[in-house]
Amino acid sequence: MAMDSSSGSVVRRILLGSQLRRLREERGITRDAAGYAIRASESKISRMELGRVSFKTRDVEDLLTLYGVTDEREREALVGLVRQANVAGWWHSYSDVLPGWFPTYVGLESAATAIDAYEVQFVHGLLQTEEYAHAVITAGQPDAPRAELERRVGVRLERQKRLVAEDAPEFKVVLDEASIARPYGGREVMRRQLRHLIDLSHMPNVTVQLVPFSYGGHAAESGAFTVLGFSESDLPDVAYVEHLTSALYLDKPEDVGKYRAAIGRLQRVAQNPEETRQLLAGIAQQL
Repeated sequence: MAMDSSSGSVVRRILLGSQLRRLREERGITRDAAGYAIRASESKISRMELGRVSFKTRDVEDLLTLYGVTDEREREALVGLVRQANVAGWWHSYSDVLPGWFPTYVGLESAATAIDAYEVQFVHGLLQTEEYAHAVITAGQPDAPRAELERRVGVRLERQKRLVAEDAPEFKVVLDEASIARPYGGREVMRRQLRHLIDLSHMPNVTVQLVPFSYGGHAAESGAFTVLGFSESDLPDVAYVEHLTSALYLDKPEDVGKYRAAIGRLQRVAQNPEETRQLLAGIAQQL
């Protein structure tokens, strides 16, 4: 996968964790026993195997010994992942304003080669103008200090750089008409946002489609979600569903498959990109 070390740190943690889990299970060793070997709890082993914590070289070396990995090249390959996995991504400097579950998503988004998303409440964060993003974030955090709001907007704008990077992902988003019916920031802000959407939709790696109200019910009645795909063969696709105080990261094939099927149905029933541009232009003129 083409990625710099910081954007790939989350992916490297997940890859290393999955390798350690595979080795443990092949030897029939429990998480309790593995935790005891590195002077830790079963829950820490679980977090390590899910890639949700940083790794210590000593812990990984001790686990490899416990799992009977004696080949020096295999050991060095896995220990080398520790160094890569612990590189801090750019988003870590915003940890003071990010909810605890979100840095993992930003890391995965930064490393994804394909992003498929459905939005119903507002325009997707990767496609927002700065003033629209400010209005959305202020609506969600009305009591936050101005400095915090600006930093939250800064995270969103930084994420958007992925769309114009040399290794930019293929980004396909389906917007429910409700997402553009709410004029966040007022009419003029919304008009500029819609024109921005039209401009971005002409990019070769960006596909924007709209499901109009006139279509009626559809495949994603449960709400917004994102499916992230990766070129790393050992890294499964991930479906991300965000809630008010937490988020779900689903990587079981049967779970991800249902979200992929839902986004596929949405893409088929939505207006095609050209029809979507015409609809957005018409709505912008009416504002």
